[in-house]
Amino acid sequence: MRYKSSFTFVMFLALFGATLCLRVAQGQEAAAAGAASRKPKTKVAPVYPTLARQMNVTGKVKLEITIAADGHIVSTRTIGGSPLLVGAATDAVKKWHYEPSAKETTEIVEFNFSDKD
Repeated sequence: MRYKSSFTFVMFLALFGATLCLRVAQGQEAAAAGAASRKPKTKVAPVYPTLARQMNVTGKVKLEITIAADGHIVSTRTIGGSPLLVGAATDAVKKWHYEPSAKETTEIVEFNFSDKD
């Protein structure tokens, strides 16, 4: 009986923790969607990697970028995408420049690599 109540308690904690994490993530997404996004002044298109093209690798790469107040890219973080495509997307976005702002901001950018590129 003691093990059954311990198991129930552990399962309750796991469920509670998962629910809390989901709510925090949803709140962050809503805050990000509601924030005014900065407009890029210059964009550089990614070069489709030769190996990825030869292997017919397609798909989207999603990056989180941190933009300094003066508009240059401070850092990038990969959210998703094929490792064969991430490098090209990261190299391209680091060359982007945004309009100046009062403070540093974070944006989510997405690149689509397809056979048509």
